[in-house]
Amino acid sequence: MDRTIEVCFTPKLFADITTKGDYIVVLADILRATTSICAAFQNGVKEIIPVAGLEQARELKEKGYLVASEQDGKKLDWADFGNSAFNFTREAIAGKTLVYCTTNGTKAIDIAKQADKIVMGAFVNISALTEWLVRQNKNILILCSGWKNKFCLEDSLFAGALSEKLLAHPGFTTCCDSVHASMALWDTARPDLFGYLEKAAHRHRLKKLDLDDVIPYSFEPDTTRVIPVFEEGVIRNAG
Repeated sequence: MDRTIEVCFTPKLFADITTKGDYIVVLADILRATTSICAAFQNGVKEIIPVAGLEQARELKEKGYLVASEQDGKKLDWADFGNSAFNFTREAIAGKTLVYCTTNGTKAIDIAKQADKIVMGAFVNISALTEWLVRQNKNILILCSGWKNKFCLEDSLFAGALSEKLLAHPGFTTCCDSVHASMALWDTARPDLFGYLEKAAHRHRLKKLDLDDVIPYSFEPDTTRVIPVFEEGVIRNAG
């Protein structure tokens, strides 16, 4: 039986998805949560506990957990880390548990937790992720975390790139307009990806905060083979 692919451009649309039965959600928050989570596992973090609200993150900080947290892109003064992939060095996080709370990505995890599994997708792990998804033999929903429930370019470009890779494998199919739209967007952008990203609002938000140094890394494919999977409240590496 063919496995289906659907793209959901914002968490606000998740309630109206058409994918049925057991399915895997691929969460995309390219700038920056899913990219940063991949970097953390590449550098040896033991596990990540994502939380949707700042209050819960702060309570866990008071209990002794390391916490990465930001609001509107900026690290909160009580947090140990912000939301840049470059924050998560091996020296800082190897073997440790990290609590994670971001403006968009961890809220999207909370919205999609009814899925069979949620896996973190990024350009940095896109080929390993594709191989893993093919082995799971389940329908796929690519959920773009967006920006405060709105469409964003960078997550949608990733959705197109991943959809293209999956559809190259026999047994995957789609009748989802959002899949076709994301692939068309990716096809337009890829000849000059960084030129196209000048259109992305979040790129400019990060630039104003002097946090745009992570952008080249965030769009470099296949720098890691980690597969961060959320199950039963915790993200662990299945790769």
